[in-house]
Amino acid sequence: MKFDYDFRNYDFRLILYMIILNVTGVFVVRSAINADSFQDPQVARQIMGAFAGLAMCIGLSLVDYRKITQRSKFIYIFCVLLLIGVKIYGTAAGHGATRWVRVPVLGQVQPAEFVKVGLILFFADYFQKMKDEINFPHVLALAFLYFLIPASLVLLQPNLSTTIIMTVIVACMVFASPIHIRWIAGVLIVSLLFGLLLYYLFRSGLYDKIPLLRGYQAERILTFMNPSENQQGYNQQQNSIMAIGSGLLKGKGLFNHSIFSVKNGDFLSEQDNDFIFAVIGEELGFRGSVIIIIFFLLIVLECLIIASKAKNLSGRLICVGVMAWIGFQTYTNIAVATGLFPNTGITLPFFSRGVSSLLSVYLGLGIVLNVALQRKT
Repeated sequence: MKFDYDFRNYDFRLILYMIILNVTGVFVVRSAINADSFQDPQVARQIMGAFAGLAMCIGLSLVDYRKITQRSKFIYIFCVLLLIGVKIYGTAAGHGATRWVRVPVLGQVQPAEFVKVGLILFFADYFQKMKDEINFPHVLALAFLYFLIPASLVLLQPNLSTTIIMTVIVACMVFASPIHIRWIAGVLIVSLLFGLLLYYLFRSGLYDKIPLLRGYQAERILTFMNPSENQQGYNQQQNSIMAIGSGLLKGKGLFNHSIFSVKNGDFLSEQDNDFIFAVIGEELGFRGSVIIIIFFLLIVLECLIIASKAKNLSGRLICVGVMAWIGFQTYTNIAVATGLFPNTGITLPFFSRGVSSLLSVYLGLGIVLNVALQRKT
């Protein structure tokens, strides 16, 4: 295979940021589950996922993203079939959610994570082809329909948090496309009115009228709005805030066995997944937490820089989509851990234990690297 690339454009900075975050993430996961060594099955699986993800990322960075987007229709159909398969053959877990399928070698996989990559590729190609007609109502209506099908399938799992992430990704891609400002203003007004309606329904106790909203989801929102009325439901976030605050400036150190540790006292739930930032705050302190946030910010900025130099619209939208995905998911996870958002169940990229999330992020960034490799001079 001949690579007609100028490898002086290869973005080694982005690779470095990913490796630094992932290596730190493996150490934090080991500390979070109190594993004796890196040979612990859960830690070893995370390490294997990191190596496999990085290898796929580098391999995908050498594949022309334009050739991938040309097959976006097949990718979209595969994503929809995958989500239908989850509904039929999936494995149920907490709150009766059916989000996982069991795959040989990999074990339990969450397909919705990979659907994020599929949607980014599909809409990058769609808006590239329709860039001259994007402001026509039928073009936008069709785009909304294309989004509604996989989003509804994910929402029915139920998986509200992933549906929100998918919505943010596609919304940012639409914003970065040549769409007229009147459409953006219209969507913002409708979104604001919808938000006010939801607020009214929760404040007036009519939240049970909201379609597809499950009981545990409504309870999380009510707990966030009135924590004093549901102290038991708020304990999870309260303990997370306490753990982060107890780390002070320098933290208590990874793998510590202190009896004063919130983590070691088993006060944290999902400490290796949704609330892993609480472990980061407690053991690495404010200083370590800020450094990690800075590296996430550097990845977001790098994606935006690559987007500004992309050869065509589809390349730019791919970078914007991946940027929105990593940026929003990181911010939301940290906001939940610090009590700024209601509990959502969103993972922290590169840190939360789970191979599906890790591999999907690497796949997305691998395509971004190829966009960077073909940047405008």
